Formats: sequence, C-alpha cells, structure tokens
Amino acid sequence: MPNLKNKLTNLQTPCYICEEELLENNLKLLKYVKEQSGAKILLALKGFAFSPLMPLVMKYLDGCCASGLHEAKYASDFDAKEIHTYSAAFKTQEFDEICKLSNHIVFNSLNQYKTLKDKTLSKNSLGLRINPQVSTVSHDIYNPCAINSRLGITKNTLEDELKKDNTLLEGIEGFHFHALCEQDSKDLATVLDQFLKDFSKYFKNLKWLNFGGGHHITRDDYDVELLIKLIKDIKQSYPHLDIYLEPGEAIGWRTGTLVASVLDIVNNGANIAILDTSAEAHMSDTIIMPYKADVRYTDDFYKYSYILAGNTCLAGDVMGTYKFNEPLQIGDKIIFEDMIHYTIVKNTTFNGIKLPNLAVLTKDKKLQIKKEFGYEEYKRRN
Repeated sequence: MPNLKNKLTNLQTPCYICEEELLENNLKLLKYVKEQSGAKILLALKGFAFSPLMPLVMKYLDGCCASGLHEAKYASDFDAKEIHTYSAAFKTQEFDEICKLSNHIVFNSLNQYKTLKDKTLSKNSLGLRINPQVSTVSHDIYNPCAINSRLGITKNTLEDELKKDNTLLEGIEGFHFHALCEQDSKDLATVLDQFLKDFSKYFKNLKWLNFGGGHHITRDDYDVELLIKLIKDIKQSYPHLDIYLEPGEAIGWRTGTLVASVLDIVNNGANIAILDTSAEAHMSDTIIMPYKADVRYTDDFYKYSYILAGNTCLAGDVMGTYKFNEPLQIGDKIIFEDMIHYTIVKNTTFNGIKLPNLAVLTKDKKLQIKKEFGYEEYKRRN
C-alpha cells in the first residue's frame, strides 16, 4: 500500500480509509473467476458495505446477498442487479417487503418455507439452505456446520419430511449452502464432495445452486484455478443449474486501513498508548476470533514497545503489543491494516465512542472524506 503518512497529518480520527485501486483489483479478480467459470458472484453485505464505493462494486458483480430487510433495501438503493435474501428466521411483518425487493429468497428451515411460501411473489425464486454437515472451519463460532448448528437443513431432516410429504420440494428452485470461513478452494472441494453425495439426487428439478460465502478468493495464496475447475465441473455435470458464490471478506480483503491517534501514553509495568479507537467498538473480530491486527511501521525487531489500547472502560479493549523504531508521541497516527471488511458493518458506539469517519483514497491518490460521524449518530442509535 502507498505511504499515507504525509496525507494523515491533519486527518480527523478515527477514520477508515478504503483504497479505490486495491478494491478494484479485487473486483477484477472476481470478474475473472466469473468469466472463466460461468458462475455469478454476489457481494455478501454482512462482510462489506462501504457506501462511497458501492457503485464501483456493482459495476463488477452480479448483485448482493442480504441477511434480511435492511440489507435488501441497501442493495436496492445501490441498484444491485440481483438481490438474494436469506435469514435464519424471517419476521412475518417484514416479509412482504423482502419479497418485493428480492430475486431469490432462501429459507433456513422447512417450517419457515411451509409457513411463508404462499406469501412469496411470482418474481421470487425460492430456495432452501442446506447444512452439508461437513466443514473444515476450526473455530466453532464461525462454523455453520458445527454440532447443534441452527443454520440450514440436514440430509436426515429433509428425507424425513419428504417421507411425510413427497411434494414438499415443489416450488423449490435452488439449494444454498454456506460452510466456509476465510478458506481455500480445496476446502470447498471437501464440502462439495459430501454435498453432492447427499443432495444431488434432488438437482434435476432445481435451477440454481449457491455455494455461499467464506471463499477467500482474493488472498494471495488462494487457488483460483481450482475454484474455477470445481464450478466448471458442476456446470458440466448439471448444465441446467446456475452457480452462485457470495463472498464478503474477499471483496474488502486488504483494501484499506483504520487510522487512529495516540491520545495518551501511560505506564503500568509497560508503555501503554491509549488511542481514539476501540478494538471492542471498531474491530470486534480482533477480540472475538481473536487475532492481532497488523499495524503499519511496526516490526518485532524494533526497540520501542507499546501496548496499543482502546479508549473505552472495557479492561480488555486492547489491540496488543507492538514495537516501533522510535518512541510514540501524543498525536501520532497509528495505522491498522486490512480494516475494511467485517469492521464497519459491526461498529458500535459503546461508551459513546465516536464512529470512525469513512474516507476513500482515490486512484489518483487523493484522500477524500466521504462520511463524518459525531454525537448525532450516537444519539440516533440510543
């Protein structure tokens, strides 16, 4: 990424900066996958919803997948070509509007399908979320196929219900599964193998399959060619089926930063730099996963060590220990790398902390503030 130091001197922080060129590079790779495989690719709004650059995203992708009414409305606001809406459970009072907005509607359970199918519209292509009961995700909190998962319909459940009513799948046009998290195409191959064994017998009456999200397509070591081959093999075996992917993180992967300022430096056995951002409020996955975010201009071999910490009352609001090549000063800018995906969409105003502003570094290297947040946003949300 380009050196932003000179552009940040007067930047009001905290602030997310998405780099237009890096985002477009990711989108170009996804376009290549589409063109080579014949699949359609949707943006998973749960992972990336950066309003200033949504028009650029919609130029390259086939639409959005939404997790409910608000994301469906958001996709519609940005003229998504297709809107696919799935929810673990739809609220009946929102369902009519979801049907008006959506092309595909995916039900998480047979109970919801039976209850709501008569409310759908002729424009809606209806699908079921399948739980293939196989996954290589190591953290159960991110594993949709973990034991006792509430997400999707298992093989046994579907077979038992079909024994009671062999017309159950009439009206179902697609199957959706989601079993990955930040994973490679070889992990998709593992899931696909079981999915095909258990559910391919139902494919003849379907129109589409959706392989969900968690595909880390834009990561440097991701096997893109294997992904293309897997999709082409499916399409060769089942030429009547459209194939969809729903990456979220892959769109925003390594496309930008979160910039914070040092407010104070205290010492309690170690130097602690208190920042105007928060792991809890602005980068919650660093606590939930957990993982340690990269910080620009740090190195384990540098001399000056600091614990970077958030400006909330939560004792665990800490980003970790980092080493710098010179002492930090109050007012210095700290640049957290890769902070565009699964951050903005999860932000809170816990402790009344300010939401980070949104900025774009344009392709001609101009830094433009696109959205600013202050007290009114805190008041509006409370």
